[in-house]
Amino acid sequence: MTLNEIEMDQQTSFQEDTKKFKSRPVVATFILFVGFLVLVLGIAGSISFGAADIGLKTVWAGVFEFNPDLTTHQIIQELRLPRVIAAALVGAFLAVSGAIMQGMTRNPLASPDIMGVTAGSAFMIAIAFAFFPGTSYLGLLMWSFAGAGMGVCLVFAIGSFSKGGLTPVKMALAGAAVTALLDSISTAIAIHFRVAQDISFWYAGGVAGTKWISVQLMIPVAVIGLCLAFILARSITVLSLGDDVAKGLGQSTIVVKVIGTIVILLLTGAAVSVAGTIGFLGLVIPHITRFLVGVDYRWIIPCSAILGALLLVLADLGARMINPPFETPVGAITAMIGVPFFLYLARQERRGL
Repeated sequence: MTLNEIEMDQQTSFQEDTKKFKSRPVVATFILFVGFLVLVLGIAGSISFGAADIGLKTVWAGVFEFNPDLTTHQIIQELRLPRVIAAALVGAFLAVSGAIMQGMTRNPLASPDIMGVTAGSAFMIAIAFAFFPGTSYLGLLMWSFAGAGMGVCLVFAIGSFSKGGLTPVKMALAGAAVTALLDSISTAIAIHFRVAQDISFWYAGGVAGTKWISVQLMIPVAVIGLCLAFILARSITVLSLGDDVAKGLGQSTIVVKVIGTIVILLLTGAAVSVAGTIGFLGLVIPHITRFLVGVDYRWIIPCSAILGALLLVLADLGARMINPPFETPVGAITAMIGVPFFLYLARQERRGL
């Protein structure tokens, strides 16, 4: 068989695969438009609700016509607005990271928390609190990036030694083992160095107390990480059909995977440094999005960003409504949604072995 015939065969195989998973641009456009409107309403409702109920008209005035002499405007600008913006960004970051991980690895169980990325970030933050007290938020961000990379390396290193190769279930098991290990060491460090109170926030997960400095440092990460994700979208679509198909179409799979991994580390590291270990959002949202819009990642990535932001904004709002005036950890709410979904996916993957 000649090279041209091989290429034609690969293209035919690619076309057959894409026909099985047609994209739905009309549905995706609807999700982007309606999802954005609902997200704006959710942000307004989140700013309005709290210990001091604030009307929507006051919310509008506090955001666009700020008066520093009014207490309600100060509450909106200094407490609630940075919190809800951080929730939207963190939700988008985790959802996009999960979508990229699932597309690159062709692993339906892949997500930042299951693959040890968030545990690695939290572990390095514990190291920073214990050995480098007084670290600035920018410093914590750097530690979080380093921990995310360490978590990924450990999972792939452990999984690659398993007999029979790195299957999706084995990768998930390696991620669970690495997560348990790093969480245990982090807890031991917190107890021994008496910084448990400082890092307990990162383990509970949430955006309470977020300041503008956190949002300001997340915005460059959002611009760089999300733009790279959108640029990679088409390549990830091809890669999700298999390395052989991607190579047959002339794609440099190594370059795509390296850049995709950098995007995951950027987005997840920033998310964990602000909100802690919020689990399962990066698992659930990409699956829901893929079910709705198909497997074209040019639609999956932006739709995942919108739906992830919407889910975390609503979860943060629900965390304040369940047991007022106390707050339920946002991580507990996302876990209630994600654990049954993960068990369902694991069962389906086991049947496929």
